[in-house]
Amino acid sequence: MVRVPTGRQDGSSSLLKIVRNPSARTKDPMRPAAHPVSRLLGHVWLWPAVVMLAVGLYRVGTPELWRDEVATWTAATRSLTDLLRLLQHIDASNGAYYLLMHGWTAVFGDSVVALRLPSVLAMAGAAAFVALSAERLFGGRVAAIGAGLLFTAVPQVSRYAQEARVYALVTCAIAAATWFLLRALERPTWRRWAPYCAAMTLAGVGHLISFSTVAGQAAVVLLHLWRTRGAVERRLVWQYPLAVAVSALPVVPVVILGSRQSDRQLGWIDTPSFRLLVRFGEHLAGAPHVFQALALLAVPALVLPGRRVQAWQALLLAELPVVGVWVVSQGGTSYFIDRYLLFTVPAWAALAGGGVAAVYEALAGLARPDREPRKAAAALLALGLLALPAVAALPAQATVRYQGAHSDSEEPFRAAADLIAAGYRSGDGVAVPLGDQSWAMVGPGISYYLPSDVRPYPVFVAESAAEAEELSPTLCAEAAACLGQGPRIWLLVLGDTADPLAVLPSEQAQALRARYGAPDRVTPLGGVTLALLNRTG
Repeated sequence: MVRVPTGRQDGSSSLLKIVRNPSARTKDPMRPAAHPVSRLLGHVWLWPAVVMLAVGLYRVGTPELWRDEVATWTAATRSLTDLLRLLQHIDASNGAYYLLMHGWTAVFGDSVVALRLPSVLAMAGAAAFVALSAERLFGGRVAAIGAGLLFTAVPQVSRYAQEARVYALVTCAIAAATWFLLRALERPTWRRWAPYCAAMTLAGVGHLISFSTVAGQAAVVLLHLWRTRGAVERRLVWQYPLAVAVSALPVVPVVILGSRQSDRQLGWIDTPSFRLLVRFGEHLAGAPHVFQALALLAVPALVLPGRRVQAWQALLLAELPVVGVWVVSQGGTSYFIDRYLLFTVPAWAALAGGGVAAVYEALAGLARPDREPRKAAAALLALGLLALPAVAALPAQATVRYQGAHSDSEEPFRAAADLIAAGYRSGDGVAVPLGDQSWAMVGPGISYYLPSDVRPYPVFVAESAAEAEELSPTLCAEAAACLGQGPRIWLLVLGDTADPLAVLPSEQAQALRARYGAPDRVTPLGGVTLALLNRTG
């Protein structure tokens, strides 16, 4: 009688390893190599990336540019010298993104779609890294593909995938850094730490707040050390802090320059309340029901046996940066708004994907070979769970794609530009909100949508934005001296009003009344009022 070794020679053990880890398959020299397309289609990151790309491109050009996107356009389309001068005075924290967009627009132009396309591509990359991170944490294709698809369902992800700002790129960089960190924890070599450092540096120079993710990452490392307690892992005690330090070095100049501008750029953000912290997930997702669905899906991963430590790693990665920024924001300057912390959404999606996988494995694991219907039922249940956030997100997904979706308040730049272009005459001037109201970016916003042959001269302007090395022109000290000699002036003021001269600074209103009298035409546009003044006498 032949004694069967403990390892079992029937191949079932090897088959189990292959199912859990497809890369464990041994190469059969007699088996033809898989076609490259087949290999590509087998990757867990592909389908979430493709879905996110489709979701991001859907109606990407419909919402109008809002003032922050206009700031991107006016900065990115300057000469490189003018752009570098601008960053010495304002928006240094966005400098890396502006430099990227400067090169991008030089090649692809500055249409609405062209300006937003880098964000679409970045969010598709983020979806891919979400799937890869979930696969590392929880194992299996259900967790990986489920997490990536859940990420695409979040309305705020779609919103910032279609915005010409840095938040999608930062989200992608942090999602990539998470995956690189998980790989480095498995085998801590310099080849695995190097891409982690690169991703963290990109995130840091893109947006300084993203470095708060180190709080969550440190918790991930500590839980890994507690779970493994191996000699190799002890190297992480010094390797991880060193990798963070290396990542932070290139960010230091941005920190120094940005700190000098923080009061000017962030003074409008209110100190967050504890209630806002508790309900922050709803703002982060863009719809309360979507976040509640993600949180519900996360519960099985946190409570069912098998991947509880990994689930807590994902939860801490999602929550600790938020708590850390909330605590810091209790001081002099607040940083606590949803888009600044968008990079935490990938961790929530990975955790929710792990929860779906935990439910699927708990049900499918009860099935025997003669009870395949139970596996099918488990798969259907998993699909139903994945559909919950997607269905809950549909109304918000539609909302983020209407014409004025990108602005908290209406900013009808295109409508005002269309009216000016339709009635424009050579020699016309235009007066826009400046000084304390220059934050509204009305002048650059109108300029973006005006045809190239419609260029009214600026009124009440002492220096152009480029000359002033600012995002907006400098207000003239004496209104009458900067009125110009145009026969007509297009006047734009913030808000809807029947008497636009009444809301102007008194000196400007007096100068306009003396030369032009009352407006001939007043058109409230919902957030901005446009008036036309004709010269008297």
